[in-house]
Amino acid sequence: MKDILQRELDGELIRTDDPEYEAIIGTIWKTMKLASKLNTSLLDVEENRKIFIEIFGKEYDESTVILPPFYVDYGKNITLGKNDWIQQGCTFMDRGGITLGDNVFIAPKVNLVTLNHAVDPALRSATVAKPIVIEDNVWIGIGATVLQGVTIGKNSIVAAGAVVTRDVTPDTIAAGNPARIVKRIERREA
Repeated sequence: MKDILQRELDGELIRTDDPEYEAIIGTIWKTMKLASKLNTSLLDVEENRKIFIEIFGKEYDESTVILPPFYVDYGKNITLGKNDWIQQGCTFMDRGGITLGDNVFIAPKVNLVTLNHAVDPALRSATVAKPIVIEDNVWIGIGATVLQGVTIGKNSIVAAGAVVTRDVTPDTIAAGNPARIVKRIERREA
């Protein structure tokens, strides 16, 4: 039988009255405490890295840079690539899983949200999680929001302020609310 953490990653509806719900809330409170320390202290690079490793529950490549403040609800379901650059003020709600490829640039105040509430008013406090995947060489502009279940394809750009509700194909630029493909990226070989 799967525990609540695996059921959530598998996209099952999670109710707040589930007997195992405390496992989620307990991790959220621990993560919030770590994030608060990260966001309210002037720490050096190595101290920041130690806190991020504790939040994620695993190492990440030293070539990746994450600038606080950084807001996160769970933390354990974030996987980062190499040479990623995450600017300050980003929010990663990762209970459904967030995976970044290599060379991903995330501008300030970007929101990656893998969680949504049930549509049925009787179950509104229940949540459903779906993963977000951001492939290699993606640039997400300032203030953009990527919602649950979305994959951003290789080499793509998400424009500033965009709200991404569906997949973005590789080598394209997506803009607007809801975001739509506005241009193909023509690549030149260097």
